[in-house]
Amino acid sequence: MERYRHLNTYLKEKFGERTLKIPIDGGFTCPNRDGKVGYGGCIFCTKRGSGEHLKLKPIPEQVKDHLESYKGKRANKFIVYFQNFTNTYDSAESLKEKYDSALIDDRIVGIDIATRPDCINEDICKLLQSYTNNPIANEDCIDKNMKSYSITVELGLQTSNDETAKIINRGYPLEIFTKAVNLLNKYKIDVVVHIMIGLPNETDEDIENTVKYINSLNIQGIKIHSTYVAKNTVLEKWYRDGKYTPLTLDEYLNKLLYVITHLRKNIIIHRISGDAPKDLLVAPTWNSHKKWVLNGLDKIMMEQNRFQGDSY
Repeated sequence: MERYRHLNTYLKEKFGERTLKIPIDGGFTCPNRDGKVGYGGCIFCTKRGSGEHLKLKPIPEQVKDHLESYKGKRANKFIVYFQNFTNTYDSAESLKEKYDSALIDDRIVGIDIATRPDCINEDICKLLQSYTNNPIANEDCIDKNMKSYSITVELGLQTSNDETAKIINRGYPLEIFTKAVNLLNKYKIDVVVHIMIGLPNETDEDIENTVKYINSLNIQGIKIHSTYVAKNTVLEKWYRDGKYTPLTLDEYLNKLLYVITHLRKNIIIHRISGDAPKDLLVAPTWNSHKKWVLNGLDKIMMEQNRFQGDSY
């Protein structure tokens, strides 16, 4: 019995069989790194962002390499996942070229795009919606001969507390996030929200308010990340200087339990922990043991007979 809505189960229900992601480095940067919003990115972000393990090469080659590896034999359907940095930080014309270049195989059924809410606008939403071939909001872009894809946009929220957002150098206020979600809703594009547990100075009340805020939005999924310290980041300096202490595994599991049991039951849980590359992880050491989080949460929920949304 699943005690919360797992992504794998949801994708199997949606596409009729096991469906996996192909992570892509689209060669993007971030407005919080190049000076448009700020420099250096968020305090926990490494130089390569979330794509430390990805090889920066032409997008079609990345897709081809993945499908021709052992990973391509693990499923018959795939979603290309533009993962690294801000994957809508460009003109709509340039974005279309990059997105189109990934759609090289009939087994690809969807596009998943990680980005920032301050890099969402009407033109980008129209472009994304055109891939669904759904005329709800964008009749001019409909091509009856074009394959229809499932489109998802992932937005980094981390916290609903604007003061904490300033501490982590997020680079935008909460109202920008709300506007981006509403705009994506207008174009019927699924939204996945990223939050982090264990941020500097974060309180239980902050977590409660973040969950309440998420429940107030029309979002379809969530990624819950544990805050970890990676090499060569601002957060590492704070950790070395004794200004930041990561959560213990038990602390994280208890806060994770609160989040999941207070989320709406229809929100898909895409992940429940952040995964730091082992060669970059500074602390906490438990972060390198994903099974400890997965099994630990299952154990607590089973022992307490808890389910997603039972305290919503």
